[in-house]
Amino acid sequence: MQTVADTARLVEDGIITSEQATTIEARARETMVSLAINALLCLGIIAATGGFIAWLGTPASVAITGLLFLGMGALLLAYGSELFRMFGNASALIGAGMLIGGASLELMSKYEDLAGATMSAGGFIIASASAWLLKSDRVSARFVTGSVMLMGLAMHLVGIAFLLNQADATGAPITVFFLYTTVAVVAAGWLTDVRLVTALAIAPFAQALDTSTFYFDAAYVFYSPEPTLSIIQMAVLIAGCLWIAAHRPERMARHARVLAVMGFVIANLCALVGSLFGDWVGQAIWGPRYPRDPTLTREERRMAWEEFQEAQDIWRETALFVSPDLYSVLWAAALVALIFWAAHKSQRGLFNASVTFAGIHAYTQFFESYHEEPLAYVIGGIAAIPLAWGMWRLDHWIVAKRDLTLSENQRQEQSA
Repeated sequence: MQTVADTARLVEDGIITSEQATTIEARARETMVSLAINALLCLGIIAATGGFIAWLGTPASVAITGLLFLGMGALLLAYGSELFRMFGNASALIGAGMLIGGASLELMSKYEDLAGATMSAGGFIIASASAWLLKSDRVSARFVTGSVMLMGLAMHLVGIAFLLNQADATGAPITVFFLYTTVAVVAAGWLTDVRLVTALAIAPFAQALDTSTFYFDAAYVFYSPEPTLSIIQMAVLIAGCLWIAAHRPERMARHARVLAVMGFVIANLCALVGSLFGDWVGQAIWGPRYPRDPTLTREERRMAWEEFQEAQDIWRETALFVSPDLYSVLWAAALVALIFWAAHKSQRGLFNASVTFAGIHAYTQFFESYHEEPLAYVIGGIAAIPLAWGMWRLDHWIVAKRDLTLSENQRQEQSA
């Protein structure tokens, strides 16, 4: 388990030696440098692959250039020294990316009737074969094999999405697709042991309830049509991930922890939406829908909108509404509890995220809800003081109880 420790203080307290502290610091630096190098390498490969496909333009030139890069990479990996292995990995992956990505773009632009089925089947074969090679330890170029598996998986998922789009699918098939994508991405992240891939699984999982983002006019927007249900969805994910992190080996646990943090981020963004606008629970799923028919005339659209508004008012008479004020209070209470729990359990990711969103919550509510109500800050500030004292006393009680349990266990071992 990775933790934050002050090595200088540990040496002063006599817990570790200065040599051990030096080793710990060197390994921490090695990990950070490795992350930086791999991130730069992956970004370079992705950018070069996409740039070559767009620049060359024709299928033949993309295929020939891709094969040349792939062949050159294979030669470097097979006969080159360890010093040039990174160049072999990059060349092989640029070539594979050009072949897979170029073929996918060509299919979608020129052979729409075949594209969906061909990409979903072809991507599945590539991903499955690469996964089998990874699991069987039959290849030494594991970085290249894992990356090709991810390319095949992307091709497979894009092919399924293309088929659903052609069929104008809505509702349950879309939800099933997003959940399938979530499982596939998590499995790929665990198999390659790349936590960044696992973290990406939060995007399709959130979209199962249409929680997503979009961009327009230099503005990035997060939207959640069902914030309450999305928070419950993310809470289930977080609970499951924390259970896995506590009961499974570290290799699996670290993926569970990063996915838990991503779920926590989405849950807090949904809470932010709820604290600003409230939530009619289930309206986007079970409520009336406005018919978006482009063939309607202006008068027909006006009448359809009025009918939709009337149906919505009727539906809301029996629906559950969570007000923005209630959301704000519940969100603040949850963040306080989570900050204390994460600190006590040494859940560094959840602790940092909780503190960050506590700041966002305070900043947002100051400008949106309580900027003209100073009494609210008086009440909140005074209430925070005994709350902090209670958390301090609770922590002392928990530590004392833990120490007592350890002492009893040690006495039992000595008597045995």
